[in-house]
Amino acid sequence: MALSASSASLSSSLGFISRPHENPRSSFRYKHVILGVSEDESSRTSIRVSANSGSRARFVARREESISVRQLARPLREYMSLPASQYSVLDAERIERVDDNTFRCYVYKFKFFAFEVCPVLLVKVEEQPNGCCIKLLSCKLEGSPMVVAQNDKFDAYMVNKISCDSIPNNLSEERLTSDTVIEVSIQIPFSFLPIPVDAIESSGTQVLQQILRIMLPRFMAQLVKDYEAWASGDTSRQPLGTGEI
Repeated sequence: MALSASSASLSSSLGFISRPHENPRSSFRYKHVILGVSEDESSRTSIRVSANSGSRARFVARREESISVRQLARPLREYMSLPASQYSVLDAERIERVDDNTFRCYVYKFKFFAFEVCPVLLVKVEEQPNGCCIKLLSCKLEGSPMVVAQNDKFDAYMVNKISCDSIPNNLSEERLTSDTVIEVSIQIPFSFLPIPVDAIESSGTQVLQQILRIMLPRFMAQLVKDYEAWASGDTSRQPLGTGEI
């Protein structure tokens, strides 16, 4: 199987909206996070980052993308059952393998009000029957000093569940589905306090929705292309993406 910046998506899974390509690797720095899983949400891994008290805004976006995939000599289910250690990163310009099931994703820049934001994601892949689940481990924001200053003031959660299923009365194709949820809670910066919280939340949610609307179809197309290469006997697992949208 393969992984994209949709996990794309903030994905990864996900690369995002527009940006002349830069090499962000030279400036990447980890920040300390604590991972917490509640008893009634065992499937939901979230970041809990220490933050000062103050007004907060919450952005939430969800999108499901499905595509019919023609079955080749090697079935799609076999491709989806590959261990994470055999995944292609799809796009070497945007994704680095950290270990067998952990990947670092350099996201495209996107605009939020007057600020350009470039998230760097660390995600983990959990293998599941007929697919996998990509979960966010940490997120670091790059950009202006104002953007970087928010790194200690937000919580983020992202899950991208990828699966394949049979299509009734159709033996020649199977359905490939990506179901992605992104949630961000951020302490509102001082300079934004005059803006109504509803307006900030509406703008933030629209940005996340736009990210998913653009990136999930791209992610699915890359996944199908990688499946076709693998099914043809190509075992190199070379990334096929070029960093472009």
